[in-house]
Amino acid sequence: MKLALSVVLLVACSLQCLAQSSQRPPNIVVVMSDDQGIGDFGCAGNLVLDTPRLDAFSAQCPKLSRFYVSPVCSPTRASLMTGRYNYRTRVVDTWIGRSMMEPDEVTIAELLRDSGYRTGIFGKWHLGDCYPMRPQDQGFDVSLVHRGGGIAQPSEPPANRRRYTDPILFQNGEQVATKGYCTDVYFDAALGFIDAAIDKGRPFFTYIATNAPHGPFHDVPEDLLEKYRARDLGSVAIGRRPNIDRIARVFAMVENIDQNFGRLMDHLDAREVTEDTIVVFLCDNGPIAGRYVDGLRGSKTSVYEGGIRSPLWIRWPGKLSPDVRSDRIAAHIDVLPTLCEMAKVPLPTNRVIDGRSLLPLLAGEPGQWADRYLVLQTHRGDVPVAEHHFAVVGQQYKLLRHSGFGRVHPEAGTPFGLFDLTEDPGEAIDIAAEHPLEVARMRQFYRDWFDDVSSTRGDNYAKPRIHVGTAMESRTTLTRQDWVPADGVGWGHEGVWLLHAPRACELRVTLAFRGDQVVEGFRLEAGSLLVERRLEVAKGARVELGTFEFPAGDLDLRITCDHGDGPFAPHQVVLELR
Repeated sequence: MKLALSVVLLVACSLQCLAQSSQRPPNIVVVMSDDQGIGDFGCAGNLVLDTPRLDAFSAQCPKLSRFYVSPVCSPTRASLMTGRYNYRTRVVDTWIGRSMMEPDEVTIAELLRDSGYRTGIFGKWHLGDCYPMRPQDQGFDVSLVHRGGGIAQPSEPPANRRRYTDPILFQNGEQVATKGYCTDVYFDAALGFIDAAIDKGRPFFTYIATNAPHGPFHDVPEDLLEKYRARDLGSVAIGRRPNIDRIARVFAMVENIDQNFGRLMDHLDAREVTEDTIVVFLCDNGPIAGRYVDGLRGSKTSVYEGGIRSPLWIRWPGKLSPDVRSDRIAAHIDVLPTLCEMAKVPLPTNRVIDGRSLLPLLAGEPGQWADRYLVLQTHRGDVPVAEHHFAVVGQQYKLLRHSGFGRVHPEAGTPFGLFDLTEDPGEAIDIAAEHPLEVARMRQFYRDWFDDVSSTRGDNYAKPRIHVGTAMESRTTLTRQDWVPADGVGWGHEGVWLLHAPRACELRVTLAFRGDQVVEGFRLEAGSLLVERRLEVAKGARVELGTFEFPAGDLDLRITCDHGDGPFAPHQVVLELR
């Protein structure tokens, strides 16, 4: 009797523990690399590149063979964070203030944090450097990030000097010096964050977004560089004049990512949380042109398949089988609803969520999964232009107009192309002339889609304004990453920062210069504030202009300097609340 009772109690206890385990929210880790293309993996048929840990991880995951992202960085990141097309979020480009995401957007970090998760980001944010668009303003408890689109761009601290090794980063908004190669630094910090969450008994959401293998390419792991310089890279080089040395440098960065991903997997095992952790891996867009893309056409910035295809590998031990295969089209907008369903976190009900949960596909239970169209569009400029550099992807057909990412407007006469991806995944044969009704149908879908996303807000494509003079960010650094260029050439020589001061405030203004400029004077304009004076600045110096009373409200800040050869702007402007 005692034995029987013990067995009953043991079974009851086991069932209770199982129930508690099933109710415990899963940990979530998302790893996304930058400019790593669909062919930059051994498991993708790349016979030169060594990615053993990612290859092994892929083998443990269901296979979604047609996963799409945007052709460039910020749009993918906005869609990943919100489950919405980037045009709904005000993110329309990667610079000139057009990578800043609307602060009212609800991110997956906010949803998970509000459900009890500890949230952390390590690496690349690229959705706004200043309040209220920083990662800590958008749901992350802990952040260690570089600014802007990447290290070596105008948003980085002048002292960083284009370094991937020992980079100056920003930890919860404060500038910090780090030691080591940037990818190693991000993973080190992420592992520490995971340890702290485990020790506190908190579920964690860890977002590791490497800036590698994005350029610049001068600073890469030297041991791995020599390894790939010694290999024959001709088999993975594409184009008339491929840059073999750059390919070696990219592969060195990719293998370093692979090594760090392996460290992450080993750490989850060592902390005995593997079974309780969902791990996701994807890329933000295609590779820079010139290297293997697994037989696809196009590269980064392109709306051909090579520019907008990425792996999506999701491992959830005991829940998802690696034997599952699906060719249903999916995209970055689907990641948020998928992870929310896995974590049993409700989606926002006060906005459109464009994505679908992929859990039925991942679980091998597609049920009544309906065919759909996906739209991928990005081009340079302040606002989107209808039918310019876009693709509509369906289960069979794909309509595109490859009118040039770098153009603000499409060149007149740029044709529309139609491809049957089931028969022609390499997009070699344009069948638009043979299927005019399909072209018309997909163009109409696109026009309806464009009208819909463009009407998300009354002023849908207005730039978010950087807030100054607040306790949330008492020291604001303005860079060319976020200004409106006066000469229409991106980072350019002159521009205007769109600011908002909630109240009148005194701000100390400091200018930072680099290069060989010798400044002779400056002019500062912000609303009713106008300051003009002579100024002598040595090369590469910082100079404090003084403290000025900034009026409340929306302010367009322009600071123009002169060095005798014409006007130009400082490299960076620091506004510090007094």
